Amino acid sequence: VQLQASGGGLVQPGGSLTLTCAVSGLTMNHYAIGWFRQAPGKEPEGISCITIDDGMIFYADSVKGRFTISRDAAKSTVSLQMNNLKPEDTAVYYCNAVRILTRREYWGQGTLVTVSS
Repeated sequence: VQLQASGGGLVQPGGSLTLTCAVSGLTMNHYAIGWFRQAPGKEPEGISCITIDDGMIFYADSVKGRFTISRDAAKSTVSLQMNNLKPEDTAVYYCNAVRILTRREYWGQGTLVTVSS
């Protein structure tokens, strides 16, 4: 199983970025796939996830209204569109897949998002 996160970078406050998680080695319909982030000196925070089979979505309050998660089963990807970025969004973002029935988890490597002027 591999989860490959990409799309991080440096962006100014108010800007946008799209993160993509490319998934291989698992049957996506059996999973919820989403994103966590960890800022320096802070605990990890689950920010969004989507169930691949039926598209149920969760957003943390900290990103609700600014971030949009989507899935493309044909491309085996889950994307996170991040708009109106704030300095407090600066963190390493990780892609996570959880098998719904067994709760087994897989993690991708992180991608750094820096929001700064």
